[in-house]
Amino acid sequence: MPDDDVDDRLRAVQEALAASVEKLFESDDWRSALTTAARFHNFSFDNTLLIYSQHQQAFSDGLVAAPEPSMVAGFRQWRAMGRQVLRGQHGYKIFRPNRIQWREVQDPASGEWRRLARTERTQPGLAVRQRSRLNEKKPFDLATVFDISQTDGEPIPEPPRPQLLVGSAPQGLWEGLAKQVAAHGFALSDARSAATIGGANGVTNWQDLTVTVRADMDDASRTKTLSHELGHLCLHDPRKPDGTVDLAVAMSVTRGVKEVEAESVAFLIGAAHGMDTSDYSLPYISTWASREEGLATVRQTGTRVIATARRVLDQLPTAQWGSGQPPGLDQRLEQQRQITNQQRDRHGRVLYSRRDRLPRPAAIREAVR
Repeated sequence: MPDDDVDDRLRAVQEALAASVEKLFESDDWRSALTTAARFHNFSFDNTLLIYSQHQQAFSDGLVAAPEPSMVAGFRQWRAMGRQVLRGQHGYKIFRPNRIQWREVQDPASGEWRRLARTERTQPGLAVRQRSRLNEKKPFDLATVFDISQTDGEPIPEPPRPQLLVGSAPQGLWEGLAKQVAAHGFALSDARSAATIGGANGVTNWQDLTVTVRADMDDASRTKTLSHELGHLCLHDPRKPDGTVDLAVAMSVTRGVKEVEAESVAFLIGAAHGMDTSDYSLPYISTWASREEGLATVRQTGTRVIATARRVLDQLPTAQWGSGQPPGLDQRLEQQRQITNQQRDRHGRVLYSRRDRLPRPAAIREAVR
């Protein structure tokens, strides 16, 4: 495909993203954006908006029955899961990093790594590694994904949904969050009531390096508060290398945006664990983003929030759901890689056809005959 065509497609998707952010700003509903992001926390904020807006258009056009997307994957990924994209369905365009990839081989004598030429073959027994870097001239390209409602085939297992008692927190969540608070160098303590910490549910003290949470709340509320304070630790550290507070850094982000970001991180962590998020205090966009800088602020905040929540979730030993991808996808892809490797000849060529590598499920084969 000519470069001009690719650039035009990239510009079209960028314009669609800008329109989605504009629509979000006009709706003044930050909660709806985070509710969508909670289903797709493995995806960037920009891609979440793109998936949602394109699915809404497909629903309006009568192409999909589900009003909201639930999980997405690429064409080959769905085939790996035993499903086939239905005829007439159009994929959703999202951004993906455009990486330059190459292989390196290690010299057994010196231990140094050397880049392999594109068509160069390695000698048996030599160590080879895959390397990549972001293309600086064109850091992003486009990828196409399909929602499960656009596919048919083998049933997909339901993602794990923790069963919670009213007022309880998921098993291990408090301990996992507390461990991350400690990793930031902060001591965690209890306050007998809100009155002892200025009427708040929790407080982070950058000078004393303490995080304090009310003790007179149920487990779920305490865990939510701890998630909120951890969001501050991850996003709003104003300290200099010598440990003193840098006032310029502390004031570079308004208190309103800081609270939105910390509460949004807590919202995403709670949603990933099946916790009730109805009482999260997420303000309207107009209260923390000015109209002049609104679109940039909304995108920046969404990006920071999702990236932070993902880092926190990745370090937790808890059952989670809402990644936005089919459960078990990585395992299926790894199984196929192993099968492919087993069926290569000594020159690295696959010994069977592409058609055989990803066979259609029996139900699909029957349907398309």
